[in-house]
Amino acid sequence: MIDLYYWPTPNGWKISIALEEMGLAYQTHLIDIGAGDQFKPEFLKISPNNRMPAIVDPEGPDGAPISIFESGAILQYLARKTGQFYGETERERIAVEEWLFWQVGGLGPMAGQAHHFLKYAPNLDPPQDLPYAKDRYRTETGRLYGVMDRKLAETRYLAGDFYSIADMAAWGWASLWEGQEQTLEDKPNLKRWLDELSARPAVQKGRALAADRRGGTQSKEAQKVLFKR
Repeated sequence: MIDLYYWPTPNGWKISIALEEMGLAYQTHLIDIGAGDQFKPEFLKISPNNRMPAIVDPEGPDGAPISIFESGAILQYLARKTGQFYGETERERIAVEEWLFWQVGGLGPMAGQAHHFLKYAPNLDPPQDLPYAKDRYRTETGRLYGVMDRKLAETRYLAGDFYSIADMAAWGWASLWEGQEQTLEDKPNLKRWLDELSARPAVQKGRALAADRRGGTQSKEAQKVLFKR
């Protein structure tokens, strides 16, 4: 059974969804990022960048345990371990990796900054309502959704006509498009993709994991921990 170190955020959902899609047994350890669990020494041994998600697989390479941090690395590991959702040819695997790295290097950080400056920063003490930052990240996130929409006009999923870990990586952030002040009216292909993935039972189950804890980062105390203020 894989140990999943998790909190219900878009990055956490990537791994809970993947574990559900792949049919892997796992045990959840909640890392309350609003309470500072990510800074505890025992967690830092697993995730030295003090970020979740992370996993520990007791049956890692050669049967020896392994701990893995960074969501993209975890997705690649799980896909290789199970032989699922990584494409069947080298060309398909390259396409998966292109879109996976596009997500971890682009969509995730930009959408995350959009959330921060649009939702969190104006409510800090003192408030940080920064029009330039809000517009910067809102606009860049919109540009990236345009990239997705144009790709999804050509193929059913991001890496091609097969569902992959690249889709699992991107779905969580894209599903929160309203909070990023985006629109889908001019992105029909992205909307079709979002609707299709949102209907998958494994996506629903992975998204529902500890969903009742999702609002725990809204308090002033939690934001001081999160943003080190």
